[in-house]
Amino acid sequence: MVSSLSKWYEKRSIKIIPYLFIAPNILLFFTFMIIPILFTFYISFHEWGLFGKPNFIWIENYTRMFADKVFWTSLWNTVYYTAGTVPLSAALGLIGALLLNQKVPLRSIFRTIFFAPVVVSLVAAGLIWSWMFNPNYGLFNEILGIFGVQGVDWLSSSTWAMPSVILTTLWVRIGYCLVIYLAGLQAVPESLYEAADMDGANGWQKFWRITLPMLKPTTTFILVMEVIHGFMVFDLIFTMTNGGPGYSTTVIVQYIYQKAFTEGEMGYASAIGTFFFVIVMIMTMVQMRLGREKD
Repeated sequence: MVSSLSKWYEKRSIKIIPYLFIAPNILLFFTFMIIPILFTFYISFHEWGLFGKPNFIWIENYTRMFADKVFWTSLWNTVYYTAGTVPLSAALGLIGALLLNQKVPLRSIFRTIFFAPVVVSLVAAGLIWSWMFNPNYGLFNEILGIFGVQGVDWLSSSTWAMPSVILTTLWVRIGYCLVIYLAGLQAVPESLYEAADMDGANGWQKFWRITLPMLKPTTTFILVMEVIHGFMVFDLIFTMTNGGPGYSTTVIVQYIYQKAFTEGEMGYASAIGTFFFVIVMIMTMVQMRLGREKD
């Protein structure tokens, strides 16, 4: 019996050993990702205040969600925030990458400066920019005062609060897109540009016919990551506005947090989280599918 097991292991050791090495990661992934997702789906059909026994109520949490005006407001704010950050961060990141891909003086220093905000804690970034947006001593109102323009109460205005958060996000995310695009640009074969020069192509033609097509996989990756980041935003808004004024900057993740840990409605928060998870998953799949079709 022992000899047969040893022979079986010798024949299959090459296939088994890699799984043994990744087993801890798989275990952690199931423990902290798959199981919580399944438990969230289970709790979404219950009324539960974190303590006590869950009370099964079928789809009442979902029907309540679709009738909840604040939920739709938070969903719209999430879409607004994402639409304001994703295209601009990707476009400005691409422009910065094109400039820093050239042989300019102090290129390495500029790359470091642009990437530095990415490694800054979003809580710290939110606090710094909150001071800059302060209506009494903030930098932006001081600049407006130089030109004789009356200052704005940025973070307390339902009109300006979300654009202020979007501007802060751009400061953080442009550097991330820039670095990814730089990696993509450096992977473009130089021979393509040399052939275009021989054919008499100008700079715009080379960018449109060579650079952009070669950057399609990079662009797809950036758009997927930026959309996920936009939909999952929480700490920056929580630090800067806490969802206010009113619900003008309340995003879906913050609303889930509020329902779950402030009001103790775990079942209702789980229903919103489950619905939101499906939305993000569908959007990611659509983006990846469109990226593959373009390729």
